[in-house]
Amino acid sequence: MDPHWLLQHFHTEFVWIGLVIVFIECGLFFPFLPGDTLLFSVGLFVATDELNLLGGPNLVGLLVGCVAFGVAAFLGNVAGYEIGRAIGPPVRRHDGRIIKKKYLDRTVEFFEKHGSQALVIGRFVPFVRTYVTLVAGVSEMPRVKFWFWSAVGAVAWVVSIMCLGYFLGQAFPWLSDKIDWVILGLLLITVIPIGYEWWRNRRQEATS
Repeated sequence: MDPHWLLQHFHTEFVWIGLVIVFIECGLFFPFLPGDTLLFSVGLFVATDELNLLGGPNLVGLLVGCVAFGVAAFLGNVAGYEIGRAIGPPVRRHDGRIIKKKYLDRTVEFFEKHGSQALVIGRFVPFVRTYVTLVAGVSEMPRVKFWFWSAVGAVAWVVSIMCLGYFLGQAFPWLSDKIDWVILGLLLITVIPIGYEWWRNRRQEATS
């Protein structure tokens, strides 16, 4: 999913599409959606004047974008949490096309290892970002505690990646014309945690 194509075809509606994508990725069990690349691209497009939010200065647009996408990420988490709380432990035994058992098991391990902070750290790990809220709901993590750590994670994830796109876009405006390469680079970076977990699991299996 090319953010530049979305921007050219949908213009400012691109933001609404991006908000829906982030909401779904953070709470409705579709881990293959491009949340990281969308956030980076919004920051980049704002910096290069391709996307003007509210018709104000670029920094105002960046602030509006951070708030809007932060809220979408948080609300997505709340939806995933409530679904997990409603479904309960039986979901752990389910292996379907949407909720994959292997991804869920890895997320449970991640959640048990990091506790509440998994809601922050997991934001930066593909697949974990999608399933950690479900696991928090299934484990009946206290709502207020979940809301707090989920809000911290949403702010950290959205602000860091969107600001990265914004400031790189200001320093290197030509990045907007090379967005395909930028997206490829981001995808490679986000694959690193998955590769590390796979390698670590293989080592554990080999030694056991």
